[in-house]
Amino acid sequence: MIYGVAHRVVQPLARAVWRPTVVGLENIPAHGGLILASNHLSFVDSVVIPIVVPRKVAFLAKSDYFTGTGLKGHATRLWFESTGMLPVDRDDTKAALNSLDTALEVLARGEAFGIYPEGTRSRDGRLYRGRTGVAHLALTAGVPVVPVGLAGTQDIQPVGSNRLHLAKVSVTFGEPIEVAGRYDGVPAGRARREVTDEIMTAIQALTGQELAGCYNERPPDA
Repeated sequence: MIYGVAHRVVQPLARAVWRPTVVGLENIPAHGGLILASNHLSFVDSVVIPIVVPRKVAFLAKSDYFTGTGLKGHATRLWFESTGMLPVDRDDTKAALNSLDTALEVLARGEAFGIYPEGTRSRDGRLYRGRTGVAHLALTAGVPVVPVGLAGTQDIQPVGSNRLHLAKVSVTFGEPIEVAGRYDGVPAGRARREVTDEIMTAIQALTGQELAGCYNERPPDA
């Protein structure tokens, strides 16, 4: 119910304010489990993608956003719940692993799940190596992966800023990557690495970002 209200009211308003350029919406299946795998430039990426996708997209978000107190805490929690966010404690290894099970539950319900294979925001604009959780989800659930290329979102909320700005933003959706049945008999580790690299190659083709060639590590205070 909360999501339905946000979808009808908040999303059109946000689109009207930011006016993102959107390409490739026809590549998003209308039904069935789906993974949207995107580059990650800003905190607001998890807001921009849901406002342009015509179906609900669930993302994981820091559990801190759901536990705030006072008026601000309540408003923040309401916003995250209304946009389909799911809480996860990123500092708890067990909780992080359980988050993959949460994602699989979303996919099993035939819903869309958004993920950033880089793991955390790129602070220098480069595209970092993908972690294999995205491939684990795709191979386990047998669902397609739509690569997503974001540009300009880092200017909506620059690193270190608490204020939102108007900025030119584009969201490009690539053709779905089908993995079901392609890796039967292939060792799991190799399959996950190959699928992840294929996804990251597709994302880079959409964004034109320079490749970092290494993993992106989350800063201690992020």
